[in-house]
Amino acid sequence: MARVKSAPRQSTAADEGTAAESTTTTAAGKEVTMRPTSTISSTTTLSRRPGGPTSKLPRALHFPLVVVLSMALSALGYSTVNQWTRGEMAAVARTLEGNWEVSVLAGWRVLELALGWFANFDSYDLAALSILSRGPSLYLLSAFYGIQPQTAGACLAVDAISNFLPFLLLRPLSGAHAASPSLPNRELVVDKTIQAYTTLLAGAVYCVTLSTAYMAFLPRILVVYFNDIPTIEPAYSATSFLFVSLPTVGLCLLFGLAARTFIFAPTATTGHVPSDDRIAEFDPASATLGETLWWNFLGYTAQTKVAAFRTAVLMFIAGVNTYLQCSLTVRGVEPYGAAVYASVWVLAAFLTGVGLGVVGTD
Repeated sequence: MARVKSAPRQSTAADEGTAAESTTTTAAGKEVTMRPTSTISSTTTLSRRPGGPTSKLPRALHFPLVVVLSMALSALGYSTVNQWTRGEMAAVARTLEGNWEVSVLAGWRVLELALGWFANFDSYDLAALSILSRGPSLYLLSAFYGIQPQTAGACLAVDAISNFLPFLLLRPLSGAHAASPSLPNRELVVDKTIQAYTTLLAGAVYCVTLSTAYMAFLPRILVVYFNDIPTIEPAYSATSFLFVSLPTVGLCLLFGLAARTFIFAPTATTGHVPSDDRIAEFDPASATLGETLWWNFLGYTAQTKVAAFRTAVLMFIAGVNTYLQCSLTVRGVEPYGAAVYASVWVLAAFLTGVGLGVVGTD
């Protein structure tokens, strides 16, 4: 019995290429049949590239299908929310004045999906981006326009899910979100304590940024440029970073979780690349002018580049989305007021990206 068990181990370790052949020819050995299957499965999992499509459809159809699915899920979700809340959102909605406004909103949605798709973001990235970019306008409606928190939360869930599911169906999770065993710095994304600390850090940045805006200038902007706003009492009562409002604290913590997912996890798990050695070996005393210019403008590690790129994407998506949602869909909001309000969230995204980038880089 001992000799029968040892033979398959020697064959598998000595010649991996014959593992599939031994499985075919040996029908009686139970262990021989199972070991090659495990090896092939493991190899397939590890060799699967992040961002590679899982669908068997032609690659040219993947992105159009993402757009169609996302639009359909969004329309279905908002129709369901409208019926469930008996048109609560319609009470504060602005009537679109022309086809160009509809085209702007639809075109922006397609551009947002295109940026996510061609930047090789996965479903977790798109869900996080949706929360961080759609949350500010929904927070405005909930805090100042009398929309119930559960209604705003349902709308936010619709936006996140309508972007999450199409990407989940057509693109596998990236290594940072799948936490594969071979992932660099894997412990930083699976450790619960680190997850909690980074979420709290990002959430606190959002809290402090919004509170500072309230105390500095935001109430005046709301009064002057948000013409039909029912109340600005929450802005004047925001005397601390906790806003004396538990729903707002919960929203900032949700933003912190989304920012950690979008920025910290991909940054911390970015592996070492050869250009990192060139940066570490740079000597300003012996470097040429070209090498000095390269180091000043491009001499950043791969981790820093990932953090900077994702922070820039978040600032762009959050800023434009907040501006469009406020100026085109909320009644009485002037463009300048929408731009100033959006700038608060752009600043919060920038500061959060800097903080998480510093924590996530070696």
